[in-house]
Amino acid sequence: MTKRINVTGAVLVKENRILAAQRGPEMSLPGYWEFPGGKIEQGETPEASLARELKEELLCDATVGEHLTTTEHEYDFGIVVLSTYFCTLNDAEPQLTEHAEIRWVAPHELESLEWAPADIPAVKLLVEQLA
Repeated sequence: MTKRINVTGAVLVKENRILAAQRGPEMSLPGYWEFPGGKIEQGETPEASLARELKEELLCDATVGEHLTTTEHEYDFGIVVLSTYFCTLNDAEPQLTEHAEIRWVAPHELESLEWAPADIPAVKLLVEQLA
């Protein structure tokens, strides 16, 4: 049976720009862009997981808001079930820790980045809704 990995992604919006994070060389899928987030731990809600991951990965505090979408993509290492949520920063700017780069991108520019396959459906929704 293929392993299912439940993860979350943050659609951080600021001044009509969305935060994109490029996966670092030590991560799986290096070089691909993604919505920052991570694995949902045992007993954790997706929203709590996302708030925790943003603190760990980007050293920032954010309010998790409306659910955008949940998608599945099968990779060679398993099926990623990605739930993305709109989020709002509560304090300082996100800090680069494990990603290669982070960048604020206008909605109409989102599709110019090479996104991880699991993130692409959310990107398409955002382009439709915000561009």
